[in-house]
Amino acid sequence: MGLISAMQGFCVIGIIILIGYIAARFRIGGPTAQMVLNRFSYFVSTPCLMFAILSKEHLSDVFKPSIAVAIACAVVTGAIFLCLNATMFHMGSADTTIGVLVSMYMNANNIGLPIATYILGNPAAVTPIVLIQQVLFTPIALTSLDLSSRGKVSVKAIVTQPLHQPILIGVMIGIVASAVSDAAGWFVVPSYIYDPINIVGNSAVPLILMAFGMSLHGSKPLGRDSNRAATITAALLKNAIMPLVAFLIAYFMGFRGAELYSCVVLAALPTAQNVYNYASRYEAGTTFARDGILLSTLSSPIFIFVIAGLLGS
Repeated sequence: MGLISAMQGFCVIGIIILIGYIAARFRIGGPTAQMVLNRFSYFVSTPCLMFAILSKEHLSDVFKPSIAVAIACAVVTGAIFLCLNATMFHMGSADTTIGVLVSMYMNANNIGLPIATYILGNPAAVTPIVLIQQVLFTPIALTSLDLSSRGKVSVKAIVTQPLHQPILIGVMIGIVASAVSDAAGWFVVPSYIYDPINIVGNSAVPLILMAFGMSLHGSKPLGRDSNRAATITAALLKNAIMPLVAFLIAYFMGFRGAELYSCVVLAALPTAQNVYNYASRYEAGTTFARDGILLSTLSSPIFIFVIAGLLGS
């Protein structure tokens, strides 16, 4: 059943991505269509979806021990890339930071949310990933990029970074609403407020997938100016090694069945597009980030199929 669900889920995801690609191929929506869909989903629909999901979730169902698995497998995978870079690639500090992010930063939004929805059957499964990446990993990465590109750290920019993440804001407001509802014993958000937010939130997944399909049109990965060995290594670490590490950690912690399956599938998510945003912002490793994200995204379904065949039930 796990493999069948994965195939059906990727079929749904693939068709919507294909629709986005075709729309870009025929220039439907004009040259800014992808940017508009991305910005609307990032700033509006996905925060609404996160609020709609989490406000009706019990906090005990959100903050599970699986969050420790997500943190540990990401840290281990990033450390492996650091070791490989020190012995093989010898890249500068900025490119190394981007490489670490390519190898461990999960696409919990653009791809993770559809996979959690259609394959795991639980959109809230990506919430712990959103939290740890925006609150923990992003500030550390931006601090490193500040040091390597500017020679100094903007403490204010690092500390306030989570406040500029609309998805994280949606997550936090949803958690607060859930906590208040649990304390009150009833759902405190009126239906005339919750319903329109939920309706807008339901547009997040198709908008995200179509925007990604548009981004594939005209892409030429792994060109002459790219570090092919480091890029391929980082993508393999993300899609192959990170799920293996997640399996070992989760199994050691006593996870079995659906919980173990969920931990491993989420660890096999491709690299998040945020990495390219960070690279562009600091003008460091942009080619590495672009190629790593694309390679990871295209190969991730293969590994998830294998995981579904081995662990799905």
